[in-house]
Amino acid sequence: MSRLQRIEAFYGYLLISPWLLGFLFFTLGPMLASFYYSFTRYNVQTSPSFIGAENYIYAFTRDNLFWVSVQRTLTWSLLTVPLGTVGSLFAAILLNQKLKGVSVYRTFFFMPHLTPIVAAAILWMWILQPDIGVLNSLLARVGIRGPNWLQSVHWSMPALAMIALWTGIGGNKMLIFLAGLQSIPETLYEAADMDGATHWQKFINITLPMISPSMFFNLVLGIIASFQVFGMAFVTTRGGPAYATYFYALHLYQQAFVSFDMGYGSALAWIFFIAVLVLTIFQLWLQKHWVYYEGAV
Repeated sequence: MSRLQRIEAFYGYLLISPWLLGFLFFTLGPMLASFYYSFTRYNVQTSPSFIGAENYIYAFTRDNLFWVSVQRTLTWSLLTVPLGTVGSLFAAILLNQKLKGVSVYRTFFFMPHLTPIVAAAILWMWILQPDIGVLNSLLARVGIRGPNWLQSVHWSMPALAMIALWTGIGGNKMLIFLAGLQSIPETLYEAADMDGATHWQKFINITLPMISPSMFFNLVLGIIASFQVFGMAFVTTRGGPAYATYFYALHLYQQAFVSFDMGYGSALAWIFFIAVLVLTIFQLWLQKHWVYYEGAV
C-alpha cells in the first residue's frame, strides 16, 4: 500500500469513527450485555446472578402474559399489515394519475404520516371518546349508537388499527409503491392495449409483477414494524382493557422498565429478535417464488 493510499485509509477510518464508536457503545455493546443478562437474575439493585436458561423456560412455560402478548401481536399483524399494504398500494395508484395538482394531493395524503405518534394518539382519543367524541356524535346523528372504542374489549384493537392505518397508508409505503409504479415502462401498457387487455388484466399481469419488489420490501418492513407496536397502545390503552391490546413490546417494557426485571426483559428481547430474524429469513427465501426482478438471470 502506497503512502497516499495509507493516508486515504486513515482519513476514511477517521471520518467513519463517530459511527463506529456509536455502533460499538450504543448498539453492539448493549446487545451483548442484554444477551448475558438474559441468562441471569438481574433487577438493577443487585448484581446479576447466573441462572442459565431459566428466563427462557419461564417465558414459554409459566408466564401466561407472554402468550397473551404474542397472540395480541400476531392478531395486530394479521389485521394491519394486509390492510396497510393494500391501502398504500391503491393510494399510490390514485396518486399516480396524470391530474392537475396531483402533487398537492400527495402532500395531503402524506401529512398524517408526519404526525408524531403521541399527538396522533391524543387526537384520536378525543375523536373516539364514547360520550363526547366526534365519531360517536356523527354516528348518533344517523341513529347509530357508537361503541366505547378504546374502552371496549372488542373494539379497542380495531380502534388502534384504524389509527395506525390513518397514519400509515399515506406514508413511506405509499411513496415506495409510487416509485415502483412510475418505473414501469409505458410500452408494456401500450402493447397490452393493442392486444385488447382490460384494466384488470393489465393490473394483474403487468402492474403487480413489476412492483413485486416494492411489495416485498413493504411487506418485510411492515411485518417487522407491526411486531414492534408500542407507542400507540402505550399512550391510549396501556395494554387494556383486560389485556385486549397487550402487545409483546408492552410486555417487554412492563418486565424490564416497570418491574425492573432486566434479566427476564433481556430474555424477552432476544426471543423477539430471533423470531423476527427467522421470519425475515423465511420471507427472503419465499420471495424467490413470487418476486419478479427485471433483468435478473
